[in-house]
Amino acid sequence: MTPSENPDPTAGPPKPRPTPETPSVADLAEGYAVKAGLHRSKDGNIDVLKSAGGVPGIAESIVPGLMFLVAFTITRELTLSLVAALAAAAVFTVTRLVQRRPLTQALGGIALVGISAWLANTTGKAEDFYVLGFFTNAAYITGLVLSIALRWPIAGLLFGFIRNEGLEWRKDPARVKAYRLGTWVIVAVLVLRLLVQVPLYLLGEQGLTGLATTRLIMGAPLYILGIWVAWLITKPLAPAQPLAQPGDPSQPGAQPGAPSQN
Repeated sequence: MTPSENPDPTAGPPKPRPTPETPSVADLAEGYAVKAGLHRSKDGNIDVLKSAGGVPGIAESIVPGLMFLVAFTITRELTLSLVAALAAAAVFTVTRLVQRRPLTQALGGIALVGISAWLANTTGKAEDFYVLGFFTNAAYITGLVLSIALRWPIAGLLFGFIRNEGLEWRKDPARVKAYRLGTWVIVAVLVLRLLVQVPLYLLGEQGLTGLATTRLIMGAPLYILGIWVAWLITKPLAPAQPLAQPGDPSQPGAQPGAPSQN
């Protein structure tokens, strides 16, 4: 046995290796909020613009669809219009690579544009470029409503950590009710999209311009508005201030022992 292998008689028993902790529900919920892209502003409120991806993120969600609409309106050529939309999405992806920014949103965006282009090219209908959004909205609506039914409203999971509430809000029926209402606001935004856009889609090419325009307006701008309204209506109530008692020395300007003026 070499000297380095001799056990130290003064050393205690070997310490057990720490075992990795199983993530709690709170950890999972916090991770979900982070992955959802929500950000806290310096004053402790939600940074809605940054949560929507900032100006670059909003542009990534709007420009490909806008390029498709403009190209198809001018040329009436479906293939050329689809190429224009894909080229716009590719530019944003390359820009993120050059700037070394996270690629998640850009790759997700170009994947959605690619699937939408494939659908439209397969059917030969320009309006099918937008049909994937209907299924995406329906999936989100299902998930949000399910979270309300299970008393884990998504608004609480997203906003709770920004407000440093963690999951403590689930112990307060009033807070659960508020976050349920906030989640319903987000559901309403998604349902409104379908109510407006599906009838335009059913009109075929005649409704294409209206469909594309409402998709732009009811995309990031309406999402930002919905998140902000949900944030406001789920704001915790300020604790009630006790009524000032006459002669209370803790009140500003009060003099101990001063008689009250009737």
